[in-house]
Amino acid sequence: LAKSYIDQGWLIPDDIMTRLMLNELKGLDRYNWLLDGFPRTVAQAEALDKECQIDTVIDLNVPFETIKCRLTSRWIHPASGRVYNLEFSPPRVQGIDDITGEPLVQRDDDKPETVTKRLQAYDAQTRPVLEYYREKGLLKSFSGTETNQIWPHIYAFLHTKLPDVSQKDAAIPR
Repeated sequence: LAKSYIDQGWLIPDDIMTRLMLNELKGLDRYNWLLDGFPRTVAQAEALDKECQIDTVIDLNVPFETIKCRLTSRWIHPASGRVYNLEFSPPRVQGIDDITGEPLVQRDDDKPETVTKRLQAYDAQTRPVLEYYREKGLLKSFSGTETNQIWPHIYAFLHTKLPDVSQKDAAIPR
């Protein structure tokens, strides 16, 4: 069901997404956890707030053109899941998997028209979520166009929010 929405460039409806996510979060109250891509609408954020105490929301402020270029440059080898990006990790031969020599394909949700639809949906439905959390004093934004520019700042910020846990301690449920 979710794939049918994603393949058309649409966001999964609130009721379906919220039920899926809240079900997955049950029983995780003893742990620190990070959500990526949820909530995407104010209705989802409100439903999440009723069930969980959110202490931080991170916004990766990356220009839409950068996102569009990265996604539309992504090609995969379906059998193995290997991912190539024509801009920064291209296959040795364009359109061909380096290992098997089989053709690469572009996922439906990485095609330019689908990516454009997804970004338009994000702008209309998800930007208000940022304002929702900004008003609650929970939003921290990081801007940039490359991971190596943004990540050191996010990493430093996360160290102020999460307890310092050794690898050994990380394996023990809290």
